[in-house]
Amino acid sequence: MKRAIAIADRTALTALLLIVALNVLFLISFVAVTIIAMGKAHAEVSACKGADMLAALQKSNPALVDQIAVEAAQTPNGKGLLWTVEKAGAKPSFLFGTMHMTDPRVVALTPAAQKAFDASSTVVIETTEILDQSSMMAAIMKEPDLTMFTDSTTLTSLLSPEDAAVVEKALDARGIPPASVSKMKPWMLSAMVALPACELSRKAAGAPVLDIKLAQDALAMGKKVEGLETVADQLRAMASLPMDFHMKGLVDTLKLGDRMDDVIETMIVLYQRGETGMFWPLFRAVLPDEAGGDDGYAAFDEAMIKARNRTMAERAETILAQGDAFIAVGAMHLPGEDGLVALLRDDGYEVTAVD
Repeated sequence: MKRAIAIADRTALTALLLIVALNVLFLISFVAVTIIAMGKAHAEVSACKGADMLAALQKSNPALVDQIAVEAAQTPNGKGLLWTVEKAGAKPSFLFGTMHMTDPRVVALTPAAQKAFDASSTVVIETTEILDQSSMMAAIMKEPDLTMFTDSTTLTSLLSPEDAAVVEKALDARGIPPASVSKMKPWMLSAMVALPACELSRKAAGAPVLDIKLAQDALAMGKKVEGLETVADQLRAMASLPMDFHMKGLVDTLKLGDRMDDVIETMIVLYQRGETGMFWPLFRAVLPDEAGGDDGYAAFDEAMIKARNRTMAERAETILAQGDAFIAVGAMHLPGEDGLVALLRDDGYEVTAVD
């Protein structure tokens, strides 16, 4: 529990929000590999070192775990990764929650999910542009100001001398020359430095995240592959958040260093259990409250989850009307009153948890 306490003492909600972005922003898998190429770190596959914070908390404070479980149970549709989506006049489809990671525990589908995937004729992921590096780069270059500072601004110019020293030291430790990322928007850099070394090394070795593997397998099986968003959609969503939010998140994430591994490990454990409704109750319980934290959460939740949920639900209509689809999106898009499960029900679909 000491490591969990250390996180509670030193982290901030902005750092956690950027960690959660790992599970809602598909583009990060591309960003991470791009930045890895700039540095020398993670050349060899390294072992994952994160510890399950929930297991530690269960031993040290079971009463708090019970409170977290009660709050999680109040989250609508907060249990389950695989859901059937049905409406009269169309063949049934499936909605599946993913993590955009290469961890073997994440990439391996449950028997029920594998059966649903195999039986589908169309596989849908967040954006198909991620499957083609040239298309991805072309999309990014169309609006360079979403990912890079196009004026005289640099990362260092937005930091205090103390924070600039923290950032430079942390980047050096990761084998990333600070000068090579000085014009990069902070959220892109945060996306990479928040990932554990083991995840980065697997990506550098060419291992696909779950969503890409699903799409690649679908193409190999002769299935149709479609997307619900564009790269530009995802870039604009993240870039819409205040710069102060992103800068604070970058500094907080770098200060935490390897402690972020515990957060990722805990997310994977909860993901395996299908406990999507427990992400926020758990992490908010072990993180300190701080001024402006709730405002940051609200802005992030609206831009990165709720608004994108509405877009995904709308764009899924045509696909669901055809039926026989396997729709795979980040698991954080499923639960809640504004989650995809609830939105599809509002649109007249019967959505039922399977696994």
